[in-house]
Amino acid sequence: MKQTRINSLFGIKHAIVQAGMVWTSGWRLAAAASENGCLGLIGAGSMKPDLLSEHISKLRNYFLEKKLNFPFGVNIPLIRGDISELIKTILKEEVKIVFSSAGNPKAFANVFKENNITWVHVVASVKHALKAQDAGCDAVVAEGFEAGGHNGIDEITTLCLVPQVADALEIPVIAAGGIATGAQIAACMAIGAEGVQIGTRFAATVEASGNDAFKNKIVEAKDNDTILIMKKLNPVRLFKNKFAEEVINAERSGAGEELLKEMLGRKREMKGIFEGDLDEGELEMGQSSGLIKSIKSVKETIADLIVEYNSAVIRL
Repeated sequence: MKQTRINSLFGIKHAIVQAGMVWTSGWRLAAAASENGCLGLIGAGSMKPDLLSEHISKLRNYFLEKKLNFPFGVNIPLIRGDISELIKTILKEEVKIVFSSAGNPKAFANVFKENNITWVHVVASVKHALKAQDAGCDAVVAEGFEAGGHNGIDEITTLCLVPQVADALEIPVIAAGGIATGAQIAACMAIGAEGVQIGTRFAATVEASGNDAFKNKIVEAKDNDTILIMKKLNPVRLFKNKFAEEVINAERSGAGEELLKEMLGRKREMKGIFEGDLDEGELEMGQSSGLIKSIKSVKETIADLIVEYNSAVIRL
């Protein structure tokens, strides 16, 4: 793959970031992604501070036992009620790469900079990308609304968002949202990205901590099997199952924020992704799920992405 500022920023072979996803991105997935030349992220969105500390320790012990030394990072949603405690954990564990999302990047800018943390913020618009740059971020993830999980309210697609953000910013841009093949990586590089962040394809790997039933549902999904719901509250893309249909019907009936919060607040993500409840759980996955045909190891997945990327470049 082409070498960019993202390779230098993180010290990685491939300009690919494994997304920090709730109930999916534990230490095993992050370690495997980093070990195979990408940047692995532990997803703290579904972790309490003690559990995050445990995952960081297990990843480091794994590298120590195998005599490896690869970079890794932690993803944190800034809107978490215990965000200060999560950041204290990151500082205590001396994590040097942090990806933040879902909140004001300026709120903790001084903390990240004073502790020499390489800091990336996830954005869904040019406006928020500029704010992240002004806050002192080292790069941004420009995420189109094809992505699984929580999305921006403007519903800007990846191919439209990335070049506009790249034109507006001086810091490097990482493309995300609907990316699951090497050819798509080449396309993102062609429009101004210097790296990509991939979620759903890594969620369907052996090392991902999601339930096998959830992983199999990703593989089974077709092009039109995901939908963006909860637009009044916090847009989220997920598989169209029984729970999603109930939310859709409630929204069509004029349900307000309180009812939607009640429907969403019953540990739906854990039920669907971690416990494998395919009816009542929230099965967060991106539109790229229609491109994923099998569950493979992280090593095999990354090898496939590189072959696909090189083939696309040659074809062009």
